[in-house]
Amino acid sequence: MFRKIKRWAKTSKAQLFILYFACKDRRTPWYAKVFAVCIVAYAFSPIDAIPDFIPILGFLDDMILLPLAVMLVLKAIPKPVIEEARIKSQNRIKDEKPVFKTAAVLILLFWAAIATGLVWIIFPL
Repeated sequence: MFRKIKRWAKTSKAQLFILYFACKDRRTPWYAKVFAVCIVAYAFSPIDAIPDFIPILGFLDDMILLPLAVMLVLKAIPKPVIEEARIKSQNRIKDEKPVFKTAAVLILLFWAAIATGLVWIIFPL
């Protein structure tokens, strides 16, 4: 069972890199790019919509919803783009660990905006 989970984790990580490289390709439709960027940002975000400490539901997004979303967006991307992105992701994973500084800044800005909105709602001026 542990081997299956480990293999699943490697596969899902590779699929996220495939989405990342597919987003950079001009042949990818705009709607697939938007959906893929949201999925990649959510997957790499340290903050989950459903916290992991909540029994069963905490891992629902990581184990079921995220792979389903990845599968759906991969169907919207042309096959040649996916194949090229798969090759790039395999080479990138083998060579080095990528650093997504722009994605990190966008994720932090997104969560800062949500926190600001919540503070604004709770403590109106």
